[in-house]
Amino acid sequence: MSTTYASSIPHLELSDLNDSLPGVQDALREMGKAVTDTGFDKQLIELVKIRVSQINGCAYCTQLHLNIARQLGVSQARLDLLAVWRETSRRYSRRERVALGWAEALADLAHRSIAADAYTDVSEEFTETELMALTVAIANINAWNRICGPLHFSPPEPTS
Repeated sequence: MSTTYASSIPHLELSDLNDSLPGVQDALREMGKAVTDTGFDKQLIELVKIRVSQINGCAYCTQLHLNIARQLGVSQARLDLLAVWRETSRRYSRRERVALGWAEALADLAHRSIAADAYTDVSEEFTETELMALTVAIANINAWNRICGPLHFSPPEPTS
């Protein structure tokens, strides 16, 4: 029995999506812009996008948002430990921990429902508009992950 590894699958480029389905990238980017336009904390949004992309196994989105987070000034130490944020809680504020917990819950809706305490925590920590922005950002990165991951888009080069 042979095993097929992801490296043997041809990698596509993001431009292939736009060539095949014009407008999809623009629609997803507009969704992201709606979140940005609220003034929501950009560093926090990037941490959430990276964590969801890690969960979903999307190399393209993980690398893209690591690059953006670095540009926004997120420390390398915080990025290095993001996958295990629960074990390194002192590196992340309560607000960040609540947002990451919400992101993890929404990234895995197929296997579990949202626990009442997760909703209580996030609704106590964030205003209604912030909660909506955070939830839309998570939904948006999930959509990107479900496109870029399975189509094996080549990740961008890491930046420092």
